[in-house]
Amino acid sequence: MIKVLIADDQELIRQSLQIVLNSKADIEVCDVAADGQDVIRSIRKEKPDVILMDIRMPKMDGVQCTKIIKENYPQIKIIILTTFDDDEYVYNALKFGASGYLLKGVSMDELENAIKTVYSGRAMINPDIATKVFKLFSQMAQADYSITVGNKAAEELTKTEWKIIVQVGKGASNKEIAEILGLSDGTVRNYLSTILNKLDLRDRTQLAIWAVQTNAAGKLAELEE
Repeated sequence: MIKVLIADDQELIRQSLQIVLNSKADIEVCDVAADGQDVIRSIRKEKPDVILMDIRMPKMDGVQCTKIIKENYPQIKIIILTTFDDDEYVYNALKFGASGYLLKGVSMDELENAIKTVYSGRAMINPDIATKVFKLFSQMAQADYSITVGNKAAEELTKTEWKIIVQVGKGASNKEIAEILGLSDGTVRNYLSTILNKLDLRDRTQLAIWAVQTNAAGKLAELEE
């Protein structure tokens, strides 16, 4: 059972999401919160697995709340759920460790899938903003948000692993990577797990930023010469 905490300052949205998600077999809404401070208090008591986090809330917004949670409870997965398709919010939410970013217009089935996806340790990004996220990865890579990987670890990567890293850096999903490289979804997931372990990176977001920083496409081209 996946324990979900819903954080949104609109009561109607909180109630609607709670009713729908509680009807799903593998999901239990353990609590709802109206602002970031309520979220922090609830976490200590309920210990949720996944938080659906609104961006714009009183007292403490979703981005700041995400930062605090990931610093103190790194195992909790956070999906930013918002009506605002805003560059700065996407940038900061991913920078601080959010596992996903969805617009509130998604269907309940898509939301259920997103919860299960991030719970399993993968990232979930609304297709509508995938291109924007890739641009943000580039901005983050060129700014002060750097990802450090040892040279020895990078040298241990295989050509196939580099191919996957290149696609992650472009914002491709596991399904898209599988189609491009002629692999199964499960094989791609296994490769990603191995890559993250080799590079000692926390998640797919860090890998994507590192791919941009290190010019993974250029590295792959050198290997294929």
